[in-house]
Amino acid sequence: MLAAMPDSAPSPLSAGGPALRGGGDACPGTLRLHRADDGALARVRVPGGVLSADRADALLAAAERFGDGELHLTSRGNVQLRGLDAACGGALAELLTAAGLLPSAAHERARNIVASPLAGLDGSPALSGWLSELDGLVCGSAAAASLSGRFLFALDDGRGDVDALGADVTLIAAGDGCLLRIGAEDEVFRIPAGDGPRAALLAAGTFLRAARDSGAWRVKDLPDEVRAAVGADVRAELVRTAGAAGPAVRRPRPRTAAPPAPGPHGSPDAISVDVPLGRLTPAQWRLLTETARRHGDELRLTPWRGIVVPGAFRRPKDAADALGALAAAGLITAPDSPWAGVGACIGHPGCAKSLSDVRAEAGAAVGPVGRLPVYWSGCERRCGHPHGEWIDVVATPDGHRVAHVRGEHRDPRAAVRNDPAELAAAVAAARA
Repeated sequence: MLAAMPDSAPSPLSAGGPALRGGGDACPGTLRLHRADDGALARVRVPGGVLSADRADALLAAAERFGDGELHLTSRGNVQLRGLDAACGGALAELLTAAGLLPSAAHERARNIVASPLAGLDGSPALSGWLSELDGLVCGSAAAASLSGRFLFALDDGRGDVDALGADVTLIAAGDGCLLRIGAEDEVFRIPAGDGPRAALLAAGTFLRAARDSGAWRVKDLPDEVRAAVGADVRAELVRTAGAAGPAVRRPRPRTAAPPAPGPHGSPDAISVDVPLGRLTPAQWRLLTETARRHGDELRLTPWRGIVVPGAFRRPKDAADALGALAAAGLITAPDSPWAGVGACIGHPGCAKSLSDVRAEAGAAVGPVGRLPVYWSGCERRCGHPHGEWIDVVATPDGHRVAHVRGEHRDPRAAVRNDPAELAAAVAAARA
C-alpha cells in the first residue's frame, strides 16, 4: 500500500539551526511519494549517479508512463519524477525493481551516495569498487535502514570535489590507502583502501547510536562533544577489529566544490554536459542515453545537475560531434554558456509553498557568465540549494532577497523589488 505523502522538511540553512527529528523522516523516495501541486513526486536514488543505458531507459519509461515525462536531477545526483498519479506506487516500484534500481525496499532512501564523477577517467583513481561494495553493505545492514533520507555518503577520488559537499561520511582516495572524514571535521584518519566501505558503514552505525538521544538526522546536527566522540569510537573500533586505523591527520574539507566543466575530459575519455535547471525532456534524455550506448553504455549523474558520459571516444571529433548534438538539444556543453551555474527549485506552480515562478525568473535574468553559481528559491526552504560559495536568491512577498553564502556564513541580504531588470542586474552584480 502506498504510504501517505508528507510535505518535505525545510532546509537547515533556512531554519537557522540543525534539523532535528520531530517525527518520521519526510524525505521522499520511490515507495513514499511526496505531495506537490503538480502531482506526486518520486525520488529515485542512484548511488554514485551511475546508470547503465538500460536503467536510464527504465527511468524514462517510468516518467512517461506514470508522470509528466520529464526527469529532474537533484543536488545529490539522484533523479526525481514529477506529475505522478498518487496511486502509481506499486506499479512504479515493480518497474524500478525489475530494472535493478530498487534492490532493497527497506533501504531505498538510505542509498544516498555521491562520487567524484570523473573518477578513473582522467588519471584519477576509479571508485567503482568502493561504490558497489558500500551500496551492498548499506542494503545488507538492518541498522542502515534507519538512516534518514538526508544522510549522505561521499566517495572522493582525491580531487576534493565531493568532499566539499558536506557529506556525513566521506572516503577520500589517498595513494594506496584512503582517508575517512566524519562530518565536516578537519581531522581525518588513514585506513587501507580495502577497508574503506566497511569503515564508512561503521561510521554510519556509530552515528545512529549517538543520534538516539540527540534526535539528530545528520552528523552536523549532533552536539559538538557527541560528534567528536563518534569519530573516536569509529577509530577505536577499526583498530580493535583489524588494526586498520592510523592516527588522525589534519586535512580541512574544501570550501568550494569544482564540478566537471562542460565539454571533453581526458583527451577525451569522457564528455560532460550540464542541464539547465536540472530538468530534462524525454528527447534530451533519449539522446543522452543513445550517446552513452554508442560510446560505453554508462551515464554518471553529478551532484551539480550535470551528466558525464564516459566512453570510447576514439577521436576528438567523436566527442565534438556528440557535444554538438547535445548542444543542439538544449544542453550546456561549454563553460561559457550563460546558463552555466544557474539553478532553481521547482517553484510555482509545481510547489504550493513557492511565492513565485523562480524558474522563469532565473531564465529572464540569465546574462553574462558569473564567477559564482546562483540558486533561485521560491521560499525560505531553499530545497536543493548548493553547498560551498554561491549566490542565494529567495522570493519574498515583496520581491526577492539576494545574499552571498560562504559555507555556513551569509552576507547581509539585499532586498530587490519585483522588477525583472533590477533583479537581473542585482544577481549579475552579486555573481561577479
